[in-house]
Amino acid sequence: MPTSAPVFDALESTSAAVAAIADALPDWTLPTPAEGWTVAHQVAHLAWTDEVSLVAATDPEGFTALLQEAMKDPMGFVDAGAAELAAEPELRARWDRSRAALAAALRAADPGTQLPWFGPPMRPATMANARLMETWAHGLDIADAAGVALNAPDALPHVAKIAYKTRDFAYTVNGETPPAEPFDVFLVAADGSEVCFGPGDAPQRVTGSLEDFCRLATQRINVADTDLVATGADAAHWLTIAQCFAGAPGTGRAPTSN
Repeated sequence: MPTSAPVFDALESTSAAVAAIADALPDWTLPTPAEGWTVAHQVAHLAWTDEVSLVAATDPEGFTALLQEAMKDPMGFVDAGAAELAAEPELRARWDRSRAALAAALRAADPGTQLPWFGPPMRPATMANARLMETWAHGLDIADAAGVALNAPDALPHVAKIAYKTRDFAYTVNGETPPAEPFDVFLVAADGSEVCFGPGDAPQRVTGSLEDFCRLATQRINVADTDLVATGADAAHWLTIAQCFAGAPGTGRAPTSN
């Protein structure tokens, strides 16, 4: 029986919200905040990664072959895949097929199985969470290009979870040693509900808006433009390097506030 869990539902609803924004644009050559990437590049990246994730979920041997090919250009294969697919005439239909097939495959997979990936293997729900984070983040870029807001509140608690869990990754990818002590994170959603992580009594803590925290960790906003408040020097530094996506350290966004 297919698995029913909030993260799977959020992935599908967020993908649909992003697709609706993209569909309303007459021109996918519009630039987005990601340097050199148009709306078509953003959609192509989502479609390409969904296709690769589908292979990981359904064909481990096929994924091994993809991994070997990717290692020929480990720093450029993702961007190359997006650039190639961006020129695909049937990109929109291809994205529909890939995201629908991936959602179904992840729901149908044994919840305890370990799916191969470019990094550590992931359970189906974890892979769904990773795809949700990327879909939401790239959806923000598409929404910015369109001059509208991405309304996907169900995605935010899941994105924040990844952001919290990747704290140490943010340090190591920047060549720094992660703090030994856990942090507390207390966030408030637009509806007033709270999303919290950590032991509850940590000296180092972050408080503020749930959406701002998610935007910061996906590097779609500068910390100066958020309402996030850090208590403790380590927590304050984390907010300057937070990164929940794989790869080299991101350049982040310049502040817009004075």
